[in-house]
Amino acid sequence: MCLTANHRNASFDLLEKLSIGAPSAVSTLVEGSAFVSGAVVLATCNRFEAYLDIDEPLTGATAVAVQSTIDIMSEASGVLPEDLRSSVTVISGDAVAGHLFAVTSGLESVVVGEDEISGQVGRALVAARTSGTTSPVLDRLFQTAAHTSRDVKNRTALGGAGRSLVRLALELASSRITDWSQTRVLVVGTGQYAATTLGALRDRGASDIRVFSPSGRAAKFAAKYDVAFEPALAAAIATADVVVTCTSVLAISPADISNDARRLVIDLGLPRNVDPVVATMPGVELLDLELISKHAPIEALTASADARALVGDAAAQFTSAATVEPAIVALRSHIFDLLDTEIERAERRPGDSTDTVSALRHLAGVLLHGPSVRARELAREGRGDEFVAALDALYGVAPAATVIRPIAAGDDVDARRAG
Repeated sequence: MCLTANHRNASFDLLEKLSIGAPSAVSTLVEGSAFVSGAVVLATCNRFEAYLDIDEPLTGATAVAVQSTIDIMSEASGVLPEDLRSSVTVISGDAVAGHLFAVTSGLESVVVGEDEISGQVGRALVAARTSGTTSPVLDRLFQTAAHTSRDVKNRTALGGAGRSLVRLALELASSRITDWSQTRVLVVGTGQYAATTLGALRDRGASDIRVFSPSGRAAKFAAKYDVAFEPALAAAIATADVVVTCTSVLAISPADISNDARRLVIDLGLPRNVDPVVATMPGVELLDLELISKHAPIEALTASADARALVGDAAAQFTSAATVEPAIVALRSHIFDLLDTEIERAERRPGDSTDTVSALRHLAGVLLHGPSVRARELAREGRGDEFVAALDALYGVAPAATVIRPIAAGDDVDARRAG
């Protein structure tokens, strides 16, 4: 199941609060529930998503999980539950794979086909692994999403380089900049986003670029990317024509603006890096994420259609293959039980049993590989039930029964939208 709030149905203020508080509350989603076995949370500048693996067949479990997630994320982020409830959309069952694959491929972004989202999705999975909140199902789902994203970039027109919020922001800024090569630019931040920003600025022709870091890492970043660094923010702003912020803290306040010189400030941070009051100061024009998103281009219909067709095929393959996974697990359990018995016998025999045990484990892996591959092929062809039947006929083995009831119209949370 997935709960999603994004730039289409939620305010940037709400997304900003979620981006700060939501990631720290992922463990609570799993530890505080008797039936949520896994959770991965994605929180970016224009979307919040919580992916849940629910393994409890009790009636109403899905609706309870939705409400629990809303309560936990609201408390962690300082968002009123009713505000989050009115902004979040709930996706369940087979539709979740298609949604995540589209998100990871950039099809749901402000800038369709943008580059950063696939990396953010990958980092969300790594964070869930680190905190121990992911599950085998979610792990497989997110890995398949990464493969699908690469396919979309390689096989469709959306694979063109340079699709990002950074480049859209600089495109908008270009209507205000006469000559980038003569423009003094200050970049505030030293993370990966700052590196992307630096590359986009250079592509525009900017050469007088300096960097400031609120965390004191400017010198190291400057040496790596061959730019100058500034030790004091206010002094650096005073001599800059364009200031681009891409850090994780509130970096610029009115007190940092010391003169009335004309300058453009581009705030790419979430949470916001620039106090909104700065926009009211003489000579300052502020471009923030909310304003930038309103100018997102409409993508070519053919490119988007091709990409969505590819995403749809990948999602269909994933969901069909998932139908035989319990059967594959049952077969592996059966083989490994037999393996453990044989290993015990080998270890009881006199002499060195190391080679025997190693050979048995290798043999078990070889025996399982072919049937597992064939099972997934049959699932993609819509014949997964044949594998399950064959497993029962040959070994008397059946997959464990797991029933997850989809959200129904009569539940507390509607199938299409919470609230």
